Amino acid sequence: MITAWISQIGQKTRETITDVGHASRSFMHIVSSIPGLWRRPQLVADQVHFIGNYSLVIIAISGLFVGFVLGYQGYYTLNKYGSEEALGLLVALSLVRELGPVVTALLFAGRAGTSLTAEIGLMKAGEQLAAMEMMAVNPLQRVIAPRFLGGIIAMPILTLIFNAMGIIGGYLVGVALIGVDSGSFWSQMQAGVDVWKDLGNGIIKSVVFGFAVTFVALYQGYEAQPTPEGVAGATTRTVVISSLLVLWMDFLLTAWMFQ
Repeated sequence: MITAWISQIGQKTRETITDVGHASRSFMHIVSSIPGLWRRPQLVADQVHFIGNYSLVIIAISGLFVGFVLGYQGYYTLNKYGSEEALGLLVALSLVRELGPVVTALLFAGRAGTSLTAEIGLMKAGEQLAAMEMMAVNPLQRVIAPRFLGGIIAMPILTLIFNAMGIIGGYLVGVALIGVDSGSFWSQMQAGVDVWKDLGNGIIKSVVFGFAVTFVALYQGYEAQPTPEGVAGATTRTVVISSLLVLWMDFLLTAWMFQ
């Protein structure tokens, strides 16, 4: 019994190390294919537009409602200490430091990430990637790398949109609905939010999350079994792995940035 249990642990450990090594090698192959894209920038531009449109509506609406919630919760918390004027600062810092990058990455994984995985998985199942290799076209450089770079570029843009919509939502609730002074709302925000320390760190987080989520989505699609069940399983793994990876990396980045 104990021997079989130890054997299973060893087998799982070996499989995990093998998967990590294979993923690392695939990552290096994708990165090495990126320099060749500068000769065909339209491929990347198309993917930025394509991937961004996947998540734009849901991210904008989600940012607005997150701003509504922050406006309500922030006001009733600050009201206990007579600091309602700091509502704009609370909303802005909550968004640009944490909620903006993290929630955007999670929504991106659930919307654009699953679409990328399904797209690549169906191309593999339909033998389109194999046909490219037969025609001496590198599928990593032609299909995978443009989507990888497009996801990295699109993530910070979507994060800024989420932040902007969240601040608008907080303003509508705090100023238009509850009655906080508009001048105090904006002045406290402008005085307390540092462009480099707060907004800059949030953008750095969004770029790192873009790397992680886009790579996971493309890797799962590229390595999916060429069957309907294989593509469905890869899509599920994309959401699970990306979500856990984003939350884990957020903790590490926050500990590093605000130590």
